[in-house]
Amino acid sequence: MNNANGILLTPRDGQTFRFDAGTLCLEFLLTGALPQWEQLHAPEDLAAWIPLSRLGLPDEVVVGEADLAGARRLRAAIQALAERAAGAEYPADPEGVLAVTDEFSADPEGALAVLNEFAAAPPPVPVVTPSFQRGWATPVTGAQFLSAVARDAVELFGGPMASRVRVCGGERCLLIFLDTSRPGARRWCSMDRCGNRYKLRTRRDRAPRPADAGH
Repeated sequence: MNNANGILLTPRDGQTFRFDAGTLCLEFLLTGALPQWEQLHAPEDLAAWIPLSRLGLPDEVVVGEADLAGARRLRAAIQALAERAAGAEYPADPEGVLAVTDEFSADPEGALAVLNEFAAAPPPVPVVTPSFQRGWATPVTGAQFLSAVARDAVELFGGPMASRVRVCGGERCLLIFLDTSRPGARRWCSMDRCGNRYKLRTRRDRAPRPADAGH
């Protein structure tokens, strides 16, 4: 479920929390930019995810095999550029659980070419409904949605907000977001998750040890 405050996520530990990626292209990474998060196994998976995005598109989405392959390719390009913008340095990972390898890791120009390629396609068409509400012309196609994602990425990585791309500071958390806070000091994917865990850990580290009691 999606609203203005982000998407509800439920990691393997079962703790549900709301994550706001700050922008459409980084939100799209939630579909599985890292192998262990993969959600796009079939065109139907992409069609089901698109209405959950912050664009607020209708449920009528037409997605084919070519769109699925394109989504994975565009997503890999965005992931590589986001990591580069954030100066991402992931935690030690001897078992390779968090390893990120893709064709664009050392090829930012190739990643940018992919953004430009997808951005060149027509995006979803906005309309005004009879009740004077903003809506979208239906059906929306997978190619239109990917164009919207790519155009958002072009604006992000080609603009001044690229320096605000962050990787969550939580232990072993790889979520990437755009820091839209006024001071530019956001550190966590969510204060309800990694932010709260940091507070609890800090409080525990500062608490007097039993051996210190009475001193």
